[in-house]
Amino acid sequence: MRVLFTTSAVRSYLLTLAPLAWALRTAGHEVRVAARPGFADVITQAGLTAVPVGSDRDPWARVSPERIQAARPGLRPPYDAAGTPRDEVAWERLKAGYDREVTWWHKAENVPVIAGLVDFARHWRPDLVLWEPTSYAGAIAAKAVGAAHGRLLWGTDVFGVTREHFLRLREQRPPEDRADPLADWLGANARHHGAEYSEDMATGQFTIDQLPASLALPTGLHRVPLRYTPHGGAAVVPRWLREDPRSPRVALTFGLAATDSFGGYTVPVQSILDTLGELDVEVVATIGDEQKRALDRIPPNARVVPYVPLHDLAPTCAAVVHHAGAATLATVSLHGVPQLSLPFHFDEPIVARALAAQGAGLTLPPDQVTGTAVRDHLLRLLTEPGFGERAHALRAELLAMPGPGDLVGALEELTAKHRVTAA
Repeated sequence: MRVLFTTSAVRSYLLTLAPLAWALRTAGHEVRVAARPGFADVITQAGLTAVPVGSDRDPWARVSPERIQAARPGLRPPYDAAGTPRDEVAWERLKAGYDREVTWWHKAENVPVIAGLVDFARHWRPDLVLWEPTSYAGAIAAKAVGAAHGRLLWGTDVFGVTREHFLRLREQRPPEDRADPLADWLGANARHHGAEYSEDMATGQFTIDQLPASLALPTGLHRVPLRYTPHGGAAVVPRWLREDPRSPRVALTFGLAATDSFGGYTVPVQSILDTLGELDVEVVATIGDEQKRALDRIPPNARVVPYVPLHDLAPTCAAVVHHAGAATLATVSLHGVPQLSLPFHFDEPIVARALAAQGAGLTLPPDQVTGTAVRDHLLRLLTEPGFGERAHALRAELLAMPGPGDLVGALEELTAKHRVTAA
């Protein structure tokens, strides 16, 4: 069959879909990955075939750097509903949030590529379209050609949970107060390309979730579990990483995108390094060169490098301190290593709380992150055996999930079930 992946031009999104794309290719299926033209090199560097569609108009060009750097922790409405108790979710906040996010985010990301993606889909005739949850253009193209389609998550499903809250509360409103900004926008695009709106355009005919059940947000959607496969792009294993550490090794990693999104890391890196310098541990901190130059000092027990493949570093560690990005968290979890998460943006606080509830780690909210607090929490991870036991239980849960190769047959069946053969 022919499988078309669609993604916003975000490198971390592409890296999470690449292993499944490879699995489909090695099973004999044709695979293409569609995105804006300027993203083609990122796709081909992952060994995949790129389809440039639309324009390279930067959707964030109109957003001032000050606005980006002033971003508040966590989720904006409506998606903050995913972390809100059910009886506290408010209709007006959901509706206003959807109206803002559809206009400010989803249209900006998708409008430049929709027409080009539909044109390619009509030319290539995919059987299956897999789209990451911000690439609604994939759902529009699938409807236009009758392809089966599903979402491939790169984090926890804040989109699906929010949508369920919205539909539940919408049913309780009078007819004159049932505006649905997301459905209206998707429906208009579907009709423009000869199709009609259905709710699967918002959440997929099925959802591939790469987090284990203990960390995932529960929904009533058709969930297809997929074990996360680490892929950080081109990398070289350094010689020093082949040597056993002389003291317990602790890794610090705060994400590749933080410095672009927030003008720097969202945690006090210097203070954290200073306090960890007081411990009998070996610290490996992945910090970009520009941020490294901003440091006043590096403790003798710390090695600061711009990048090292986490799937090679994590197995050598006694603990890892990170930003609670889902891919980072899953990579560390695959090796049964206790974790301290310092979340800030989007779904990171939700994932971090789930990890702490599972017992494989601890978390600190943004307003409590200090060097001293990080040191004290890290000492608990290193000295209390329960964290290691729960980390190994989490590893076992992940390993019990189907890998990319195992999922191919299920995707073939889902495609046969949902594809419209006479589109």
